[in-house]
Amino acid sequence: EVQLVESGGGLVQPGGSLRLSCAASGFTFSSYWMYWIRQAPGKGLEWLITISTGVAIYYAGSVKGRFTISRDNAKNTVYLQMNSLKPEDTAVYYCARRAVVGGTAYFDYWGQGTQVTVSS
Repeated sequence: EVQLVESGGGLVQPGGSLRLSCAASGFTFSSYWMYWIRQAPGKGLEWLITISTGVAIYYAGSVKGRFTISRDNAKNTVYLQMNSLKPEDTAVYYCARRAVVGGTAYFDYWGQGTQVTVSS
């Protein structure tokens, strides 16, 4: 059974940092691109950052220079390091796995999400 389990969320002051983790199981983790996506209160889903199976990383403009992603294939875990946090970063953060079927890419598995609240 494929599972993605996020952890590391919490309350942090503006300007602070957090590192989120997403532990994967039930599949060959190293073979999949992984994503972090968030949903702020009352808003839609927002893609943040992607890491390929190699070393490529792709950022949304809203987080470039503040957030970074990494993966440890030996631990089947992807991380999201968030620095210089702002109140507008308050959201539920999800990791997701990308599948490609017939040339079409989509997110086939999501974690349950972890809440990040940025507030003084």
